[in-house]
Amino acid sequence: MNNTIFIIGIFSAVVSLIGTMVGAFIGVSIKNPTEKLLGTLLSIATGIIISIIFLELIPDSIEHIGFFKTLIVIVIGIAIIYLVDRMIKIANDSNQISATRINHTKVAILMALGLMMHNFPEGIIMGFGFVKGSGLGVKMSILISIHDIPEGIAIAAPLIAAGKKPFKILWYSFLVAFPTVIGAWLGIIMNNISTAFLGYSIAFASGIMIYVAFGQMLPESNELNKSYSNAMWIIIGIIFGFVMINLF
Repeated sequence: MNNTIFIIGIFSAVVSLIGTMVGAFIGVSIKNPTEKLLGTLLSIATGIIISIIFLELIPDSIEHIGFFKTLIVIVIGIAIIYLVDRMIKIANDSNQISATRINHTKVAILMALGLMMHNFPEGIIMGFGFVKGSGLGVKMSILISIHDIPEGIAIAAPLIAAGKKPFKILWYSFLVAFPTVIGAWLGIIMNNISTAFLGYSIAFASGIMIYVAFGQMLPESNELNKSYSNAMWIIIGIIFGFVMINLF
């Protein structure tokens, strides 16, 4: 059973890596991808994640540790990921002041460091999903993979401007996405401790996902796709997520 979980964890990590690599490949090949397309993909992924959080993860956590403990751990998860996000933004803002005086490679490195910190908890979320079973890990891997496509493009853009070769750009993108693999394995190991710990872990992951969905993905999708249709794509994502939860 442990070997099966380990193999599935590797699969989830590989799937999640694909998103960043696809984004980097798009950046290398197209260079100017359509923002509306990226916004639509993010909107659908946001809706699906919302469904999974509120219709599957949170109810499952309540079943293991109760309502109040679930609520407290969710708030803690949101607070921690918010503080991490703020520190990354403050660091980026401080470097933007002198952006005209540094080369594109340094900009790419700073961006990569921030994305690596972001990808690690994404991997933990996938690990939690696979330990829970019922295909949730596969769902989360696919969704996070979609979410990581714009990140791959964001990594590729300054490297392209710096004149890096396509192979090196793809390799750097892989390194940035690799913390997802470590996080996935860590999530699996942590959740094999006890059923109660699984409940706490799911609640913590829910807090992280709530912040990622509403604090990052939703604003980003609205920025990329400035249209009322964006809300409809989110609703479609929610419905699709509901179907996924009940069929798989």
